[in-house]
Order: sequence, then structure tokens, then C-alpha cells
Amino acid sequence: MKYPKFAKLWDSLHSSFWFVPTLMVMLAIALSFITIWIDHNQKVTIVEKIDWAYSLGPSGSRAILSTIAGSMVTVATTAFSITIVALQLASSQFGPRLLRNFMQDTGNQIVLGTFISTFVYSLMVLRTVNGVEKDEFVPHLAVTIGIALAIASVGVLIYFIHHSASSIQVNQVIKQVGNDLDVAIDRLFPEKIGRSTLNQPQEKSLAAIPTDFDQFSCPIKTIFSGYIQGIDDNQLMQIATDNNLLFWVQQRPGRFVIKGSELVQVFPEEKVNKKLIAQINNAFVLGSQRTEQQDMEFPIDQLVEIAVRALSPGINDPFTAIRCIDQLSAALCHLAQREMPSPYRYDDQNQLRIIAKPISFTDATDAAFNQIRQYGKSSVAVTMRLLEAITAIAPFTHRTSDRTTLLRHADMIERGSQEGIAENLDYQNVKERYLAAVKAIVQT
Repeated sequence: MKYPKFAKLWDSLHSSFWFVPTLMVMLAIALSFITIWIDHNQKVTIVEKIDWAYSLGPSGSRAILSTIAGSMVTVATTAFSITIVALQLASSQFGPRLLRNFMQDTGNQIVLGTFISTFVYSLMVLRTVNGVEKDEFVPHLAVTIGIALAIASVGVLIYFIHHSASSIQVNQVIKQVGNDLDVAIDRLFPEKIGRSTLNQPQEKSLAAIPTDFDQFSCPIKTIFSGYIQGIDDNQLMQIATDNNLLFWVQQRPGRFVIKGSELVQVFPEEKVNKKLIAQINNAFVLGSQRTEQQDMEFPIDQLVEIAVRALSPGINDPFTAIRCIDQLSAALCHLAQREMPSPYRYDDQNQLRIIAKPISFTDATDAAFNQIRQYGKSSVAVTMRLLEAITAIAPFTHRTSDRTTLLRHADMIERGSQEGIAENLDYQNVKERYLAAVKAIVQT
């Protein structure tokens, strides 16, 4: 990504329940001032030309606005309560890592913002209603808009009830995480730092690495602990180019680093100083949790977590695990068709500046299948679906290394089934899927 710091800020705002409601409250306050100003300055009010608009006196205005404000507080409290219950249910059923997905739900944020902003708008208009005979003032337009907001809030409440019920359904959760994974694949592959060397021979890139790199390079260590949420690739390339350096990046987004861990090997070490250390550390965005901005394994782990929880003895729900396998297999088919970026990155002068190993198809497949295979080896349905997934993925692979990875996983699944499946006929069904998977891999 080009701006990981901005992406981190937006992600934190997008994952909060206060940002969108705060913006909507500010808009409601601005709307109240505008409508009241119009009511003050128009000699002939707009509502006089509209039959259905509010046109009663100050006492009626106060009653209506007070009713709207009081009801909106009650509804907002109920909506918050429902949201908290949904979050608790999601945490216990799907895992705490899925809470971010629910908190990022823009629909819930808009619903809460609608109720609160309608309440604030009603209060702002209510304070201007004057019943004194000489200075009587009723903001008819403002009250009419307040009634319209209240009616709109009823529609939003109906949407919220439906949305809350559908958003916690396991199929909907899995689909949403799968969509996040597909978006991450589109965003990160190929991900370029400087100019890629996809069209250059591997031997040329290796030859560009100084022979004394290990002897005269210096490790740059992190000054904080946390998960690497992103790397500012443009900034890292700029630092290397300006100082005529070669960076060998030791970490990648998603990894947890402890204070003092190596981030980058810098060559030559004689140019390393405190300023350079600070600049390199500033290019790495750390946080308390993982995000999918530059970490494609994070949504994979979310799907795996749902599947593993479903396979636990306390839940024993293989159908949910199968649904996760289907989503993972679709994502791996998507990934298999993408060009893997080269780890060697050159500047505009064709000078090697950065070596950064990206996540590979093998890494993604290991993350997707290993734990499900380990926890589901005694489940015939899950084991067969894993082999069927490999059969489905194989035709989309174009690299020998990818097919080798699929064959390795098929072999591990088949060996695990020998240990986990006691019934011979069930094992024969698994064996048939295994042979079909091997055939699909070999024929690709």
C-alpha cells in the first residue's frame, strides 16, 4: 500500500462506533442552524405552501419535539443493547478476531448515528421555540424536518432489526470474511515496491546482491513491540535511494515483533546512524492487532478459526467447517491466477534497493489447510471436502511450485485419514477423493 499510516488511521476510525455517529451529529447541528435561520428570515415560510407540513403553535411544537427527542434516546439505547449482544454472540461463536468485522459494519454505525443525530436535532430546535405572545416564534420548517427525521428513524429501526438478525448468521459472516480476503488478494498481488523484476532473470537479481552483504550489513531493530500492520513501501524505497543503501526486509505484515527484533538488514553498515534508524522504524506501522490492509493471512486465519471452532467437540458442526473450506478454496483459486511479485525491487536507475519476500501461494495454502486438516482428520465429510477443494484448485494453478504444494497437502490429508478414520468404507471414499485430487494435479 502507498499510505499505510493513513490506512491505519482510517481503519481505526472505520472500526469504531463513535466516528460516523459523531459526523452525523455535527451534520444534524448544522441542519438545525440552517433551518432555524430560514424560519427566522423568510417573511413567508415555506411550510405555508405545503399542506402536509407542520403549522401549529409553540405548545404543539414543544410537545412534538420533546416526544421525538425522548423516543430517540430510548430507541438508541435499545439499539446499543442489541449491538452489544450481537458482539458477545459473535465473540463466543466465531472468535474474538471477528469482532472487528462487526464493528466495521457501516450499517450499524449509520443506524446509531441516525437515532442520536435526530435526538440532538430535536433538542437544538426545541430550544428556539418561544411561546411569549410578543416574541412568539415557531420554526415550522425545522419542526417539519424533525418530524421527517423521526419517520426516517422508524424505517432505519426496521432495517436495523433485520440487519442485526442476518449479520450474525454464520453463512453471512463467512461470506463477508471471504469478500475481505478477495479484496486483499486484489490489492496485494502483485504488490510492488519500486519496480518489480518479474521480467528479469533470477540469476541477475542474485548477482546484484553484494558478495560481502552478510559481512558488512547492519541489523535495524524495532523500538516497539506489536503486530506489523503495514510497511510504507514508498518511504522505504525513498530512504534506500537517497542514502544509496540496500535493504533486506526481515519481517512482513502480520508478524508480531518484540522490541529489539530485527526489521531490516542494511548495507553498508557504515551509513547507519540514529536518524536512519528512526526513519526505517517510521516506515513500519505497528499496532495491537492484525488487519487485512497488507496482511492477506489475517482473513484466512479468521476463516480457519471459524472452521476449527466448528470442529471442536463442544460444537461439532462440520457443515460450518465445510462452508469455510469452500470459501478458502475459492480464494486460493483466485490467488493461484495472480502473478507473485518478485522479492527484488529496483529503483528508477535500475539499482537493487530492497529485498522483501512476499507471501506465496504455499504460505497461503499452509495457513488455509493445515489446522483444518489437523483438527478435522477424524471427520469424513471435512476430509473429503479438503481433497475436493484441492481437486477444484488444481486446474487454476500455473506454477510447478503451486502444484507441488497441493500434492503435499493431499498426501498429508490422506495419511491423516488413515489414522483418524476407523471405518474402512469411509476411508475408501476418502481414498477415491485423494486419487481424483492427484489426477487433477498431475494433469494440470
